[in-house]
Amino acid sequence: MKTRKSFGLLLAVVLVTLSPSVKAQDGVEASIGADVVSQYIWRGQNLGNAAIQPTVGLSYKGLSLSAWGSTGITEASDTKEFDLTLSYATEGFHVGVTDYWFDKATNYKSGYIEDAKYFKYGAHGTTHTYEANVGYDFGILSVDWYTNFAGNDGVDKDGDRAYSSYFEISAPFKLATCDWKATVGAVPYRTDFYSKANGFAVTNVTLKATKGIKITDSFSLPLFASITANPSSQKAYFVVGLTLQP
Repeated sequence: MKTRKSFGLLLAVVLVTLSPSVKAQDGVEASIGADVVSQYIWRGQNLGNAAIQPTVGLSYKGLSLSAWGSTGITEASDTKEFDLTLSYATEGFHVGVTDYWFDKATNYKSGYIEDAKYFKYGAHGTTHTYEANVGYDFGILSVDWYTNFAGNDGVDKDGDRAYSSYFEISAPFKLATCDWKATVGAVPYRTDFYSKANGFAVTNVTLKATKGIKITDSFSLPLFASITANPSSQKAYFVVGLTLQP
């Protein structure tokens, strides 16, 4: 899994992003930004209250390395998250691997972890989860599949690794001066990683609208709102947020 090397690569990302020596002619593109959200909803699951979610990344000829995080801003007890993603995209096809880390989480093999350490990778004591993803964007809709392959994964009915998976279909469209996206996501088989799904379960039905709020003639602030329903858990959420990006 080479997570130590991934951490080193993250440091390189930060240093290069902040360095004025990165030039357009190098072919390397850097990005930095953050979302501020009223609630952290992920694939139909409630992962926390209001949060700030920064991101930084580098990309070169379809290959990209990015870091993403989430920190609660209203509840000190909210879980903090730090993710690293290595991905490749060409035309509409994309594939990637993500290392999710949480400062506290339920370990599905050994129980609740009180003091999660980043550099702890044991199979029965880590809060890292490793996920592979593959998908294709057809323009009018995109299809994505995600599977956990190592780390703190959910378990099946026999207590073995479930290789927890999730897939979704998204369709963007424009309506009444807003950019919209409709998403339907489901868990294909039993795992307790996704709200204790006992088999095939639709866990995410989301409608999201985004619109730029004009601040000056040259700057607008993207405002978004989304309504999410989770038929599996019988929950529904309404989230509003802002995207901050130079």
